Amino acid sequence: MLGKKKKRGEGEGEMTFLQHLEELRWHLIRAFIAVVAGAIVAFVFKDIIFDHIILAPNNPDFITNRLLCQLAELVKVPVLCINQNPIELISIKMAGQFTTHINISLIAGLILAFPYVFWEFWSFFKPALYEKEARYARGAVFSASLLFMLGIMFGYFVITPLSINFLGSYRVSDLVHNQINISSYIGSVTSVALAAGLTFELPIVAFFLTRIGVITPEFMRKYRKHSIVVIIVIAAVITPPDVFSQILVSLPLLLLYEVSIFIAARVVKKRAIDDAAREAAESAQ
Repeated sequence: MLGKKKKRGEGEGEMTFLQHLEELRWHLIRAFIAVVAGAIVAFVFKDIIFDHIILAPNNPDFITNRLLCQLAELVKVPVLCINQNPIELISIKMAGQFTTHINISLIAGLILAFPYVFWEFWSFFKPALYEKEARYARGAVFSASLLFMLGIMFGYFVITPLSINFLGSYRVSDLVHNQINISSYIGSVTSVALAAGLTFELPIVAFFLTRIGVITPEFMRKYRKHSIVVIIVIAAVITPPDVFSQILVSLPLLLLYEVSIFIAARVVKKRAIDDAAREAAESAQ
């Protein structure tokens, strides 16, 4: 599949397996350097990364917390006012905070470098595509990067505050008090944000899976009800026990699923048009 040095159909000689590995190695090296560069920037700006980003959703002044409290006062639903008593964070290991600093810097480096990292991988696979296939996938890097960043923002500004409020205040007994380890807190925040970022890639995944015939719009429509149930269950688990919060989390995910169906339908329609045009050309000959 990756047997051509240039785009398939250009008549270039095939690359050997070792040549492919060598080319992939350099793509990985450049991507790794970009991540490390982003990590160094994040490491230097520690105060911004931790005080104003990572730890901010635990603060009553965080924008999501403030807006929900204003909404709670407006609609007279007090449960919507979340994170008014910040959870207590502790570090229980000697090198705990330094290790956390390193880990967060690497994760921040990956997020900052994501568009370039995706472009490197795309550059490796693109020469194996036919010209028509490459044309279909035009703008993939921009679209994937935009969706990833939107997912990160949704996870950070919406899901994270709700998760902190629920998990940080949940108790099995009044005799047990929560003192959250900083690594546990940060692990939850970063995993939620990254998971949301990857989830927002669903339209891109649907596009490529439809192109290669793995899924169809009919398949996605058939299992729409199942996806709705899964999304609602996830929203119910991570949000406070009120309908508004569940809707707040569920709607964007349901919208993504519907967008994916639309994209899959467009791909199938375009393929049918191309097939009809090709058959007409062959008949004319």
